[in-house]
Amino acid sequence: MSATESSIDIARVAAQAASGKLANDIVAIDVSDRLAITDVFLIASASNERQVNAIVDGIEEELAKKNLKPVRREGRSEGRWVLLDYANVVVHVQHEEDRVFYALERLWKDCPAVDLQIEDSAAAAPAAPAAPDAE
Repeated sequence: MSATESSIDIARVAAQAASGKLANDIVAIDVSDRLAITDVFLIASASNERQVNAIVDGIEEELAKKNLKPVRREGRSEGRWVLLDYANVVVHVQHEEDRVFYALERLWKDCPAVDLQIEDSAAAAPAAPAAPDAE
């Protein structure tokens, strides 16, 4: 069994929100065949504790717009590894050092990746109009 489309949609919204807050190395893993309690792990990282918390805030704000609240939240006060449990999607926002140390992607390497389809906000911005040629 693979992750449900609604779980993948939630992961994509969370990934886009994380990207908007400048998260690094955003990946999603379909863990539904290995875990009965969730479908997708979304993993993102940041270089400092403040950025970790900003990413978490951005994710929670975007998912709240879809009437989704985490059923559990852990690690917020430390800002090193924050876990947001949305039941079918578990979001891990980690400090870069912790991400390297715990290597969640390595632990779940046998599970397929989820295509997040993250839009680059810089690429989505309209180009500046060209200056008229001076004659």
